[in-house]
Amino acid sequence: MRNTIDTRIKKSLNSHYEEGTSEVIEDAIVQLTEYFNQNRKFFNIPLKLIGTEFQQKVWHQLLKIPYGQTSSYLQLSKDMNNEKAIRAVASANGANAISIIVPCHRIIGSDGKLVGYAGGLNAKKKLLALENKDIQPEQLELFK
Repeated sequence: MRNTIDTRIKKSLNSHYEEGTSEVIEDAIVQLTEYFNQNRKFFNIPLKLIGTEFQQKVWHQLLKIPYGQTSSYLQLSKDMNNEKAIRAVASANGANAISIIVPCHRIIGSDGKLVGYAGGLNAKKKLLALENKDIQPEQLELFK
């Protein structure tokens, strides 16, 4: 979905991408490196979430899921007081442009199975194992 997300962001901001760096990018690199080295549990990078009002609500709910914990699409819908919006919540989750920082990998199926992740289920499995030191990646069974 990278092209779809990039197009949405460029159109919404009436802008284009250019290569370069900035203080925010450098800070993001440091914070992501710390995260992958298990020295950071949350990010404090300024975010500009680009999407519909509903998508932004979903992404803000994702930011509330603590490091090392998971939730489900159903629970996310309930947390938003709209249990019937489960498919829309799943779609918004998939449209997240800054996964890891907005932790959509922490969403699993209501039955505990690993489901949907734009980066692939193997990446999701590794991220969940990274956040839970008691679980090794090979202990998380992949379900399709």
